[in-house]
Amino acid sequence: MGDTTLTDSPFYWLDKDGVRVLVAEALEAAGFTNGFSTRLGGVSPFPENDLNLAGFGEDTDENIAENRKRFLNALGGNYRLTTVWQIHSASVKSIKTESDVITTEDEHDGLVSNLKGVLVGVKTADCVPVLIGDPQRRAFAAIHAGWRGTAESIVQKALARMTYEFGSKPDELIVAIGPAAGCERYEIGQDVIDTFAKNFSTSGNLFKETRPGHALIDLNRANSEQLVAAGVNPKNISIAPFCTMERSDLFFSYRLEKARYGKTGRLMSVIGRKN
Repeated sequence: MGDTTLTDSPFYWLDKDGVRVLVAEALEAAGFTNGFSTRLGGVSPFPENDLNLAGFGEDTDENIAENRKRFLNALGGNYRLTTVWQIHSASVKSIKTESDVITTEDEHDGLVSNLKGVLVGVKTADCVPVLIGDPQRRAFAAIHAGWRGTAESIVQKALARMTYEFGSKPDELIVAIGPAAGCERYEIGQDVIDTFAKNFSTSGNLFKETRPGHALIDLNRANSEQLVAAGVNPKNISIAPFCTMERSDLFFSYRLEKARYGKTGRLMSVIGRKN
């Protein structure tokens, strides 16, 4: 395993019973249980003892249930987990009632809530996970931002939903962007370049050309810039110092593992209020 030190980082490692979770200090300090899972400490054969938290077509229900139990146990607290069926959209769902909590088949890529005892979670394996906390109104959000969701400004739509549902103010929010495919490894084609160019006048700052019609894209920067443009204080945004493609010893990477093995596990990023 490579270097996992987090010196001078706004994140820290939470380790319990072999499960390792990356925690955003600012969200934790503001009263939000939060965590970005790793692949360590589970029971799934990816190839072995991996903490796969989703992807029911590529793992058994029993493995995923046990892995989720271990993940939630590491975080502590008596939380109920709610997720949705992700479709690479910019759709955001509000979790405001018990029926919202138990409905997991809806198709969305972002979740916002202010309920006690609930963790909202999104699943990734290279895409960008974004967690948001509102310390004043105790609202929170989890967002799955792949290139399609990023191009459609899903983080800004989540902020708008928090403002509408809970009265959140962007300049008071705390944001953590978790491990994702980094700029130095994430190559995209002309279709993605054209989509971003159509939607954002400054999209050229996000690309580093590799060959004709192809470039590396920095989705972390794209989402961070969108958050700032929506009013979030840049000082309140933390970005995890890990690329999932470079650190497949720690994280699942769809791009690497799907091609090599025909399947890959899923990470989960969760957030909920402590009180």
